[in-house]
Amino acid sequence: MATTATGPKGKTQVKVLAKKKSKPATKAKSPVGFPTLDIERSFLSPGVRLLAGVDEVGRGALAGPVSVGIAVVNLEDHGLLADVKDSKLLKPEDRDRLEPLVRDWAVASAVGHASSREIDEIGIIAALRLAGTRAWFEILAGGITPDVVLLDGSHNWLSPDLQASLFDAPATGPWCEAPVHTRVKADMSCLSVAAASVLAKVARDRIMVDLHSEVPAYGWNENKGYATSGHRDVIRLQGPSAYHRTSWNLTGPQAD
Repeated sequence: MATTATGPKGKTQVKVLAKKKSKPATKAKSPVGFPTLDIERSFLSPGVRLLAGVDEVGRGALAGPVSVGIAVVNLEDHGLLADVKDSKLLKPEDRDRLEPLVRDWAVASAVGHASSREIDEIGIIAALRLAGTRAWFEILAGGITPDVVLLDGSHNWLSPDLQASLFDAPATGPWCEAPVHTRVKADMSCLSVAAASVLAKVARDRIMVDLHSEVPAYGWNENKGYATSGHRDVIRLQGPSAYHRTSWNLTGPQAD
């Protein structure tokens, strides 16, 4: 089953692919330096079969959305996928080539986004959770319910805080209720997370290229909204656009 939902630029754009057919029980060895499913398979236990690898991109950008990718694998019976690794280590043309292969390989896949305006309104961590929750519920809408989540990094930003501070509003609304496990540099060693990073990177880059055609001065077709010196220079000269994260320090340290 495949569904596609698109919205205004910077808002959620999600693709989900859920397949009921079983995967070939391929146990081929991955080339040295490429992630495998070995760590994912360590989670296999009674009642745990589907694992969702999760990764984000755009967290440190000055403009555009933050995006969260999810790739679901079957821990009992899932083959490897050649050439996939952390999206930052792949050339753009390789990411574009691999993205449809990842979607076909995964039991289900999705990418969720939180816009720059949402980042300004609720902060980057809550925006990560919002983008991840949007992707998570698109996975559920496709008829797939992962049993466990493997999240890149050391901080579980996907689940709401169990106990907020006295000054924070309590978390509301539905969210990912599956157990979430974090792993530092999971995108380097875990194929499901690396696959999720490819999905998120390709989806976000396409948004930034589209935004570049609307607001070409900032060079988003090249810098994708990140803090290059040229990007900061244009912000200093022209000011921020409607797609910049205006609550951030967009121009960097001021010269003496």
